[in-house]
Order: sequence, then structure tokens, then C-alpha cells
Amino acid sequence: MTATATAPTTPSRPAAARPGPGGPVRGHLGDTFALAGRHLTHLRRSPGRLVLVTMNPLVMLIAVGYLFRSSMHIPGGVAYEDFIMAGIAIQVGLTGVGPTAIGVALDLRHGLVDRFRSLPISPSSVLLGRTLSDLAVGAVSLTAVSLVGLGVGWRPHEGVLRTAAGFGVLLAFVYVMTWVGILLGTTQRNIEAIDGTGALVLVILSFLSNAYVPVSGLPGWLRPVAEWNPVTSVVTTCRRLWGNDPGVAATGGFPAHHPGLVTAVTLTALLLAAVWGGVRGFRRAGGH
Repeated sequence: MTATATAPTTPSRPAAARPGPGGPVRGHLGDTFALAGRHLTHLRRSPGRLVLVTMNPLVMLIAVGYLFRSSMHIPGGVAYEDFIMAGIAIQVGLTGVGPTAIGVALDLRHGLVDRFRSLPISPSSVLLGRTLSDLAVGAVSLTAVSLVGLGVGWRPHEGVLRTAAGFGVLLAFVYVMTWVGILLGTTQRNIEAIDGTGALVLVILSFLSNAYVPVSGLPGWLRPVAEWNPVTSVVTTCRRLWGNDPGVAATGGFPAHHPGLVTAVTLTALLLAAVWGGVRGFRRAGGH
């Protein structure tokens, strides 16, 4: 008579993320790009987000940069179309904060994230996939805004490499703003409140900067706020890379003298804070 040993059973639990055939890194990247593709497919079927992110800066470009250009006089002899272009392009990132936050909040509200949790995918892939798809939307919007800008008279004057570098700075800003949107969507999940907060982010950060007029044209008590606004540093950096800077920024403080350094530091700090807060809020909301 023989005895058969049986292993003790353990309660079943949801499948954990398993590395793909190419290892955990390749599996993680595969999950991320698959989820990004899902978001882009949904966008193709319902392109309202792309239209919103593109139309807002286009309306400002035509209404302010084109219709009112004869009324605007920028020190240094720079054409207003050249001066305003970087300020218009920055709106692509600012406009995208609200839609990104709403998309994340809806995913959490409708239980889509719970479905992802039941699959063997990397937890961080859910958020990274969202940011990559929203970055792609921002790139398409920037292309459309730039083409219209060329049509109304904007011209870069510093060659192909510096022009491309300026757009690289803008894409970095757009990516940071996608994480700000994730932070907003995971911590403030009321859709109406998110919509209002996104509009405030757009209006306050763009108008309290040098996007439309030089900082010297703002009231004295607002100038320090505008100078240290991250939008001002990004806009100034792009203008200098494109040869659209009127040359009056050097009269300001440290951000005006070192816009590239301030841009790098502030965007890095914003990204780290938004990633930390967004991931933490996502987990507390029941994501992973």
C-alpha cells in the first residue's frame, strides 16, 4: 500500500504580470505600446479630442496672431506672427491637460482599469500607454498648428536643426502636461470639476506668461510671477531656437537670462512630481 503525497493548495489570485518571450523589459514595452494603440484606435473612431486640442490654439493663432497683428508692436522689430507662434504652440500641451484627466477619470469610473488588472500586464503600462497616445495626439496637433502658422506668416530663422530642437522642447512640454493630466484625473475624479480646472490651467498659465506679450508689458507686480512661470521659459527657449526672440528678455531676471536651464529644471521637477502623484493616486483609486 503506497501513500500519495499531495501539495497543499493555496487560494487562487489574479494573474500577475508575466514577462514575454523577450524578457520583462520587452514584455513591459509590448504592453505599453499595445495600450497606446488601443487609445489611438478609440481616438480614430471618435476624434473629438484631437479636434479640441488642435482647434483651441488655431483659433487663438487666427484671432490674435493674424487678425490683430497690425495692432501689436513688439520691441526689437520682430513680426508679431513670429513672436506669438511659440506662445500659440505651447497651448497644445496646456489644452491637452483637461482631456487627458477626463479620459483617466472615465476609465477609473467605468471599471476599465479593473479589467486591465485582471490581465497579466505590467501595472505602469496602463499609464504609460495613455501618455504615449496623448503625446502622439500632441504631435499631430503641433504639426497642424505649425502649418497654419506658416500660412499666416510665421518663419523660423535659425536653420533646420535649431527649428527641430524647438519642436523637441515643445514635445517634452506636451509629455509633461500629459502626466499633469493623469495627476488631475486620479486625484479629482469629478468630470465637471476636471473640466473647470483644465480651463483654468490653460488660461492662467498662458496669460500669466510671455506667450502673447513681453513680460515687460505686464503690470509690475505680475512680472516676477510671469518670469518664473514654466510656460515663459519654454516659450523663450523656443523663440531663441527659432530666431523669433525680440531681444528684450535679457532685461529680466535669471529665467530671462537662462531660459534653457530653467526649462530643463522646471519640466524635470514637474514630471517627477506628476508621475509620483499620478501613480500614487492611480493605485489608491483602485488601479493596481
